[in-house]
Amino acid sequence: MRTIVYLLLPLLFLHVSAQRWTPFGYRPKQPTQEGSVRLVGKVPSSGRVEVYHDGQWGTVCDDGWDVAEAQVVCRQMGFPGAISVSFGGQYGEGSGPVWLDDMNCEGSESSLSECSFKGWGVTDCTHKEDAGVTCDTGKNITSNRQFSVDNSLGLSDDLGLLFDSGDGCDFSINVRDLSEEAELTICVHSMILRIYPELNITKESRNLTVDVGKTCHPHVSAFLRYLYTRQIDVSITSAQCLHQLSFIFGVKKLMEDVGRVFTSLLPEDNTFQTQVSMYEYGVRTGDLVLQENVLQYLSWNCEFLISSPLWSTISFNMMDALLQRSDLVVEDEAFLLEALERWIRDKSDQISSEQQASLLNHIRFLLIPVDKLYEMQFSSSVLHQNHEKLYLTGLLRGFQFNALPFSKIRNKMDNMSYDYLPRIYTDEWSLIINDTTNNYPYYQYNYGQNNRIQTFSTPAHPSALYKEKTVQWQAQVFLSVQECSNHGLYSCDSFPVTRFLAYGNQNSYADTIRFSNKLILTCKNQKNIFHVQEFKNSMAVIPNNSSMGLPNPCPDDYSFRFVVRPEYI
Repeated sequence: MRTIVYLLLPLLFLHVSAQRWTPFGYRPKQPTQEGSVRLVGKVPSSGRVEVYHDGQWGTVCDDGWDVAEAQVVCRQMGFPGAISVSFGGQYGEGSGPVWLDDMNCEGSESSLSECSFKGWGVTDCTHKEDAGVTCDTGKNITSNRQFSVDNSLGLSDDLGLLFDSGDGCDFSINVRDLSEEAELTICVHSMILRIYPELNITKESRNLTVDVGKTCHPHVSAFLRYLYTRQIDVSITSAQCLHQLSFIFGVKKLMEDVGRVFTSLLPEDNTFQTQVSMYEYGVRTGDLVLQENVLQYLSWNCEFLISSPLWSTISFNMMDALLQRSDLVVEDEAFLLEALERWIRDKSDQISSEQQASLLNHIRFLLIPVDKLYEMQFSSSVLHQNHEKLYLTGLLRGFQFNALPFSKIRNKMDNMSYDYLPRIYTDEWSLIINDTTNNYPYYQYNYGQNNRIQTFSTPAHPSALYKEKTVQWQAQVFLSVQECSNHGLYSCDSFPVTRFLAYGNQNSYADTIRFSNKLILTCKNQKNIFHVQEFKNSMAVIPNNSSMGLPNPCPDDYSFRFVVRPEYI
């Protein structure tokens, strides 16, 4: 690194030419790329959708036009996602050809031309049926907190000033929008770029052209400045653009750092637009860590995702990944099945019967409450009729699971099968403690007037065989050393501390059932879950922000949810 610093020192003293480049400017339009899209309207984020093909812009027919197609268009243009779709030439009638008709997107495609359609120019539509979209601009984000990424090692301030001035710059980076009339040009110093071998910049190189959507243009300057200073501020509105630019330029360290920062920003968008968009982007760039971080957050907040307008628009690949997880926080398995059935009905003309079946096979029929399992057999929905064998098999196995003792089915269990493994069910398996601030006098805390110590009971297991065999639980939250010591705990060194105790005859099931109980932390106002952890020896110490996967977005106003999670051994 010291060698690099020495190489950079001469740049600080370059003579300022009278004809030096200006750092920012516009250059003439470069040829538009095949398959580019643009929106024709009064504002950049909404309008008539037009696509570029065979050297000409044309429109899209609204036959088959839905939110999945709109999501692809908006993400292709760099927006977080789509808000709504429009039909019948709402944004005015276009001219030229109608290039696309009968669109059928999964929602995960990187460009509209990757979706299924009749064929270029194959249509029976007129411009009275031109399709349009309204894209999300990120204004639904609840805040725009910034996080600083600092990988600097000396001279950062001076090199930042050098970038800002543009003095002596000798290399132009052309940032081309795929659908606009001009490209942004930024002048930089080739010696700086040669520090990054992934760019393959040689002494003879004089320019570099990259394709970046218009919405990311405001962040290009900050990114290039990072190449000089190794310092940058990241917010939820800039995270995806900075991640994309890091991917394009091969700056892996910044790409990893932005991914980590984005994880800490996940709770900021209650619409789920940003999270879903970042997952699909992680799929396209092969960023497995980013995919996992987003999936974990969406799994924890699955009930809220299901109730959001975005639920019907998520892609098959994302749905497939979510349904395979055991950390989904949902009311019960029947609730998840109903949500999946609604999603399949909304996408019935976009996914095949085989894809529908593969998703339904992820449902853990054995863990559906037996009364709801019984009601399912009387359903006459088209979905049940189309997958009758699958449902009947699920019902049969579910009834067997609820009727037979574990000793009968133990030898049939596959150790790698998730069918018997519960998700994080909240319906009859959890208790919430909201009181996290009150300090109780000694006599109140110990004589039943403390809201931070509560009891409830659950069945010993989801199987109907254990319906009447209950376990008593006591949930405790301690906020001070005194509260811990009052209950025989003398090693509390950080707070809050929680304890989850079982009473009664739960030990009689020790050879058959184990309890993998969970503690869930939820913001009271926003209702989003930002932390889930296991109890160890009945205890769970709440980590601080620096050691928590997601930061606590509501440090003084969150609730504790104690969840009982029994499973067969």
